[in-house]
Amino acid sequence: MQSIVESSRTRDTFTLLIFIAVVLTAPIWGEFIGAGYPDLLQKFAIFGLFAIGYNILFGLTGYLSFGHAAFLGVGSYATVWSFKLLSMNAIPAVIFAVALSAIFAVVIGYLSLRRSGIYFSILTLAFAQMSYNMAYSVLTPITNGETGLQLKSSDPRVLDAALGVEPQAVPLADLFGITLNGYAGFYFCAAILILGFWLSMKIFRSPFGMKLVAIKSNQTRMEFTGFSPRPYLLTAFVISGVYAGLAGSLMAIVDPLAGAERMQWTASGEVVLMTILGGVGTLFGPILGAATIKYFENIFSAINNQVLESAYSFMPEWLSDIAILLTRPFVGEGWHLMLGVLFMAIIIFLPGGIIEGVRRIGGIFKKSKQIEEDA
Repeated sequence: MQSIVESSRTRDTFTLLIFIAVVLTAPIWGEFIGAGYPDLLQKFAIFGLFAIGYNILFGLTGYLSFGHAAFLGVGSYATVWSFKLLSMNAIPAVIFAVALSAIFAVVIGYLSLRRSGIYFSILTLAFAQMSYNMAYSVLTPITNGETGLQLKSSDPRVLDAALGVEPQAVPLADLFGITLNGYAGFYFCAAILILGFWLSMKIFRSPFGMKLVAIKSNQTRMEFTGFSPRPYLLTAFVISGVYAGLAGSLMAIVDPLAGAERMQWTASGEVVLMTILGGVGTLFGPILGAATIKYFENIFSAINNQVLESAYSFMPEWLSDIAILLTRPFVGEGWHLMLGVLFMAIIIFLPGGIIEGVRRIGGIFKKSKQIEEDA
């Protein structure tokens, strides 16, 4: 038994080290796939963190939330207000965003988890849309409505003023003097992503994580054993909400503004797609799903008629026109159609997501190796 535990710990440590190496070297390998620039790498890290947190709720408990964009928006607004009132240092902003997101998640989770299944999903969607409408119109003194919350050089920033920090003409987030834009911003997001992945791994391997899986497997049977699922579900919901709030905070750190659009239901739907596309209930799946969607968004949304004409220039003119006519709806502003096709293909052929595809490929190699050894 002891050897099994030690083997599991060794495997987890090796997995974490591999993950750290892949994340920290992203600017290098990203160059080979056209994703080596900071803005896209930041999106990989931020939405990867968002999806990891969502997977703790959906992947482990099976509770499908359509309202996690609310926490994303709360984290963004909290961060910008921290920048306006306290300091441009990212640490107080992250702490404030995490605390406010946790409180918000406790309230929404407590009310939503009174129901399960589709009713839970509808409740979370309703709360998210209420939050969006309040941010857009009702709470304009706090959110600045449709214009969004932005920084000004005249903002008080009492901590910076007390420490004698000179106000910037264009306020940018920093980490003890290091401006968090470009690659510095990515590595700050990457550090938070690694921490989030490590915590997710601990949850997956813990007795708490096993209880969440038991709830997903058979909640009624778990109740008969004497455990009340509600505290575990609420804890998972709050942890997941904190991850979303942290992702929203990082959005505002690398791009210091906050708007109500981050609370729209489409943002909640996007994280659902990321998690399912990568592999629900797996450690790496949600991160792969987030990176895949953001990568294809970047690639396909940038393709216009000129790019298509250049790509099909080797064809006869009449055939090139047909190819452009058939391809145009899937690129540029219509890139979501390509995402839909990709999503359908994954669900039909790989119900377990990208991770299932990786496992199948690994199984093929194992079989071929076994055949060679037997021969």
